[in-house]
Amino acid sequence: MEQRKQALKRRMKGLLFGDAKQTSLMFLLPSLLGMAGFVLIPFFDVVRRSFFSALGGRFVGLENYRSVLTNDAFQLAAANTGRFLGSCIPLLLLLSLLVALTLYFRPRSAQLFKTSFLLPMAVPVASVVFVWKLLFSDQGLLNGLLEALGHPAVSWMNGGSAFWVLVGSYIWKNLGYTMLLWLAGLASIPDSLFEAARVDGADGLRTFLHITLPLLLPTLYTILVLSLVNAFKVFREAYLVAGSYPHDSIYQLQHLFNNWFRDLDMDRLAAASVLVSLAILALILCLRGVLEEGREDE
Repeated sequence: MEQRKQALKRRMKGLLFGDAKQTSLMFLLPSLLGMAGFVLIPFFDVVRRSFFSALGGRFVGLENYRSVLTNDAFQLAAANTGRFLGSCIPLLLLLSLLVALTLYFRPRSAQLFKTSFLLPMAVPVASVVFVWKLLFSDQGLLNGLLEALGHPAVSWMNGGSAFWVLVGSYIWKNLGYTMLLWLAGLASIPDSLFEAARVDGADGLRTFLHITLPLLLPTLYTILVLSLVNAFKVFREAYLVAGSYPHDSIYQLQHLFNNWFRDLDMDRLAAASVLVSLAILALILCLRGVLEEGREDE
């Protein structure tokens, strides 16, 4: 009798879990179909097209990739994009972490600062572009201030300074969002760990290096990926301010893709898209491997 009860219980459990799995699949099915129809299938079609000629549909092998890699505009855009990512993302991570730590240990003033730092996210791109032109144009406010102080005017958007203007815009717009992610990671660390460290005589630096920082590694990975994605969105401001062909220091891959799409150069556009996708995927996997290795070492 007891065996029959156990068998019936196992059967009911299997039915319940089976129904739950089917229900979960039904809820996920619209998202999976949307992902397949709007992301995966188009991407694999782009991969296929990168090996064919767009005009005659003739198989050309790696010719499109060779044409992209030897193109001077692609080399300039790739170098500028890599320089931009290597400059703005470390600065954003460092500044946002410093702000997050300050607000975390000073909770009374945190609410006001959260609102002020998140304000740039609510500002439309058109308004940001207007402020850019107001500040950095040849007859803008900054040049007016320099001339009032007896210094010559600077062509901010037509020289090497354009790159740092773009970096500053990216940090200004994403600092608040990244700060909130750091604060969420700090809030997930149990206070008992900090109390135990203080009891053991650890100072603030040791506590940060051996407790706070290792426990923030999952948050760091999330922030890195999101910052990498957001870095490609800064093209909107640069495009609206300087057009399709800005100064060489801020001519990035997004400008190149936009120009090739306008010229219907689909052969090189497809090949370059695949190369950039593979580079981003490799970068994300490397970051994940490095952070996981760091967690294991701890």
